[in-house]
Amino acid sequence: MPLSDGRIRWGILGTGFIAGLQTTDLKENGFTVQAVGSRSLDSSKAFAGQHGIPTAHGSYEDLAADPEVDVIYIATPHPMHHANALLALNAGKHVLVEKSFTMNAREAQDIVDLAAGKGLVALEAMWTRFLPHMVRIREIVAEGTIGEIRKVVAGHNQSLPTDPAHRLNDPALGGGALLDLGIYPISFAVDILGTPSAIRASASMTATGVDRQTAAIFDYDGGAQALVDCELDAASANRALVIGTKGWIDIEHTWYNPVPFTVHAVDGSVVERFDQPVGSRGMQYQAAELERLVAAGETAGTILPPSETVAIMATMDEIRRQIGLGYEADKS
Repeated sequence: MPLSDGRIRWGILGTGFIAGLQTTDLKENGFTVQAVGSRSLDSSKAFAGQHGIPTAHGSYEDLAADPEVDVIYIATPHPMHHANALLALNAGKHVLVEKSFTMNAREAQDIVDLAAGKGLVALEAMWTRFLPHMVRIREIVAEGTIGEIRKVVAGHNQSLPTDPAHRLNDPALGGGALLDLGIYPISFAVDILGTPSAIRASASMTATGVDRQTAAIFDYDGGAQALVDCELDAASANRALVIGTKGWIDIEHTWYNPVPFTVHAVDGSVVERFDQPVGSRGMQYQAAELERLVAAGETAGTILPPSETVAIMATMDEIRRQIGLGYEADKS
């Protein structure tokens, strides 16, 4: 249970790069970070010392069992999310699970079902969804400012380590462009247009057998489309567009970060310019949504409900089927 003053106490499961980013944003924005857990006590103690966290645990099990922790942020590699989330939920903890949420839709459904059965929150840490510019974009779309939405165009291309042993290139660790990078434009397309009725995907693979680059066309009933792409070894401007019959929204580099966007009418004139600075990296907004749900006694919000997280994983499952990308988790 949260403290008597309503404060919700966070536990951090994992001590890697992304865990550090989330913890920094939590600390800088007044959240209570109570504990951290790692498979190595030394790693846990070092992370706790770096971030001013009171308790360091030498196992994930000890973190999950900590009575002074209410919610656990799961920041381990993709293949571990399923087991880590089930561990935390079975210990009565709410969970914020890094994306990709799991390796496939089956694992995602396991987590969602367990959370629902226990009355706990299981929220996907798709931090972009909760940023102020995305909140405003959804409002603009709902208001009909750019008319009927015909197309979403979004990519996520980066020049990342090519070492075959690196996590991103290792199939045993859920490597590949799709799960790490493609999740962003795919989630954005689903946010704006919903789950596609048909998917056409293509990819090029690395020597290690994961996707180096993947592109997909999503088709929707009514004729709308989304064009999404991702790549591990070549960077781009990483802009995004939402195109409607009355205008378009141009989201600047790098669109999935808290950046400005411009709304244009069909003649190119500027309808609105949105540029709201965000403190920290911006990962505090997803944490605030989880705390809001807990305080309200709710297990699903409207920005990213658990059912949509499962649908996004199913969408990526279909892309992987088409490009021939399988993981060990698919055999379970």
